[in-house]
Amino acid sequence: MARHGRSPRRSLGLAVGALLLAGATLTACGGSSNDNGDGATGSGAASASGTATTAGSYPTGVPSGVSLTSPGKALQVGQSATVAWQPSQQLVGVLDLTVTAMHSTTFAKSFKGWELDDATKANAPYFVTATVRNAGQSDLAGQPVPLYGSAATGALVEASTFATDFKPCGPSVLPTPFPAGASAKVCLVYLVPHAGSLDGVSFRPTEAFDPITWSGEVTPLGKAGASSGTPSSGAPSGLPTSSPTAGGSPDVHMSGSPLH
Repeated sequence: MARHGRSPRRSLGLAVGALLLAGATLTACGGSSNDNGDGATGSGAASASGTATTAGSYPTGVPSGVSLTSPGKALQVGQSATVAWQPSQQLVGVLDLTVTAMHSTTFAKSFKGWELDDATKANAPYFVTATVRNAGQSDLAGQPVPLYGSAATGALVEASTFATDFKPCGPSVLPTPFPAGASAKVCLVYLVPHAGSLDGVSFRPTEAFDPITWSGEVTPLGKAGASSGTPSSGAPSGLPTSSPTAGGSPDVHMSGSPLH
């Protein structure tokens, strides 16, 4: 319950993490074509057995006949990639993934009703929208979409997560259930440290993997050509279980709860 005489507000606790990566390719927003580039077949993408992942390669366990986008492929926003990764040791996920838009925003515009500390306000917020289709055989219910924001400094930034509804941008995780052939729209929140700029988005499930990147124009939220709405009001939750570093990159996690 809110205190008498003031409107309900939510506090925002944030730990920001970014992994500095030399030469990381940066990317951004877009339209709707379907160029996977030169594909690597699922059966020949890795040499390890079972669901293990060979360094720098896709995991095995990808259904036969699936053509995976070649690592290192540079795409424009609106183009699609087919990627595979291991959300957990026993699970291999395959997605047709299209980054559709990348928007800059402000805390004043998009975080009304949230109480922000000075450390949080030192970051720059961005919203990235994407469409995803389950191109594999596993149910990927509730899995976070494996995309990192790419900052102008060469840092990778994990998508933030929320402990309650964040209506301006959500959900960041796949629906439940999310079986083979299912499709969804997602919206990811990236808070770039030191009020930096977000230049693009990358798929990089391991440090050794040559990232697949999307680049394009970053549009201020609400401007002509930018989406002022949201794909869903669902609450994102959970962090990626795969990290681009062997030891794991620092967590990026946002949590909100009503003041009493």
